[in-house]
Amino acid sequence: MRSKNVTAVPAEYFKSVNDELQGTVEEVTYKVGNYIDLSRQLVTDRNIDSSEAGRVTVAGDAILKKCNVYLPAGYDPNDNTVRFNVLYLLHGVGGDQYEWLSSNGKVDGRFIICNLFDNLIANGDIDPLIVVFPNGRSAHDWTDTSFNPEGTNMLGFYYFDYELRYNLIPFIESNYKTSADITDTSHEGILYNRTHRAIAGLSMGGMQALNLILGGYRHDSTRITRTESPWNNELDKTVLAPGMIDLFAYVGAFSNAPTSSDGKTLGFSLASCVHDLHLLYNTCGDADGVAIGSYTKSIDELIHQSGDHLNHFYQILIKDGFHDFHVWNNGAYNFSRLIFRNCDDHGRSRVVSKTL
Repeated sequence: MRSKNVTAVPAEYFKSVNDELQGTVEEVTYKVGNYIDLSRQLVTDRNIDSSEAGRVTVAGDAILKKCNVYLPAGYDPNDNTVRFNVLYLLHGVGGDQYEWLSSNGKVDGRFIICNLFDNLIANGDIDPLIVVFPNGRSAHDWTDTSFNPEGTNMLGFYYFDYELRYNLIPFIESNYKTSADITDTSHEGILYNRTHRAIAGLSMGGMQALNLILGGYRHDSTRITRTESPWNNELDKTVLAPGMIDLFAYVGAFSNAPTSSDGKTLGFSLASCVHDLHLLYNTCGDADGVAIGSYTKSIDELIHQSGDHLNHFYQILIKDGFHDFHVWNNGAYNFSRLIFRNCDDHGRSRVVSKTL
């Protein structure tokens, strides 16, 4: 890893690079056999116990979903000699697979997030990588972007882990030249593959990165749970997600949403994992009225509760930062510079706390 210091994004990194150094983005369709149906049941093609899911599990037909994929400049689908790491970037509650792209805006006629990765790669800050922009709603109505606590589209956010594990990652790793291969379930294969995948998200996607990957709580409408919402948003926790540390060694949460589990819960789940988390990167704007409270709660006691299962823990505040892409682009920039480092470079329980 060549760039270790957490800094603000250089202004020139928002601008486009020369044509030959520009990556490309393609929208692709894939089958999903694990999702929430109209009756709030979990449709699954796997042996998932209803006690783990916290709801009835049923068989059903697969649905089709779409995601966007950034491919670095020079990516050749016919070249079997070069393999790439993969970063999954999750969107917010009102976004979709285009939020990191179109909602983030353009400079020089290109998506800012693409310019950012183009520059990082062109300047040697990171190795060329594949970036996947999923739609984080694992639900039959995944195209519904409305905020409706009783909606199955909202419930789908809290069940994205099954789609990610059983549908999206297998699709990406069977259709692109990735270093990781999810079909290799040997002990050695799991150890290798998890160091070639990273995941991060903004707002609701940050909650998903914490709750679903580390092992926090799923949530449902208080009309269903018959409880009161501690956040006054008509949502309350149900069951713990099993976590996905076996698949990811690097996790980032940018302005994580209010339903993020607290640090004690996340740390306890992490401590029970077989594998260590090499990097956890949390960031938020200090003027963010939406997420500063959940950011603070999610990092409190996490390092103490996780024991020696968390190697590097970054807690980065953005001065005068709000709930917007100024914060999230800084998160994507710094997180991408820290991931996919040699495992030997990871010390034990190193905490970096900084304000940019």
